[in-house]
Amino acid sequence: MLIEPMTDVVPSFFAMLNQGPLTLTIFLHTIIILPMFWIYQQEKKRLQDEQ
Repeated sequence: MLIEPMTDVVPSFFAMLNQGPLTLTIFLHTIIILPMFWIYQQEKKRLQDEQ
């Protein structure tokens, strides 16, 4: 199962992330990879506008 029942004393956001390796991976990809794509698209557009 992807999400295990909460076994932490204080159910926090990071305790939730720590439930499985996949959860953390998805989280990190959302935080890092998606903005990178967004910035890449913006920069590409900006470079094309300059020419």
